[in-house]
Amino acid sequence: MQIKLEEDSALEEMEVLIRCPRADSEAQRLLALLRAMDGRKLTGEQGGQTYLLDMEEVLYIDTVDRKTFLYTAEGVFETPLRLYELEERLIGRGFFRASKSVIVNFNAIQSLRPDLGGRLRLTMRGGEAVYVSRQYAAGLKKRLGL
Repeated sequence: MQIKLEEDSALEEMEVLIRCPRADSEAQRLLALLRAMDGRKLTGEQGGQTYLLDMEEVLYIDTVDRKTFLYTAEGVFETPLRLYELEERLIGRGFFRASKSVIVNFNAIQSLRPDLGGRLRLTMRGGEAVYVSRQYAAGLKKRLGL
């Protein structure tokens, strides 16, 4: 395998091109690794297969029994990353902490309403309900100008 690095000041962002005689398993693995390194992708496992998910697809992230799950319209995917690691990766990308165990995609919120004890009930795209704890509700209200 040949590896080259070329600098081009005319480019606005990094570009990676894989040239190969055929797209064999080695080329596919290399492509998967590069996509996983891309800051806009998250990896999740479902049914023994690993999927690359666009951040925009993720509605919210939840931790249950020390396992972390990514919820999308297509299903639920387990990720090996911890919630705090995901929170660090998602800073400035439209996600916010909703409780000690939940991170929400702000752009996937369909509606919200007050709930008991100062919490907020969010209805996500697809109709699923997610709760924002009282501790984090103030920050969301401020962000919304409420």
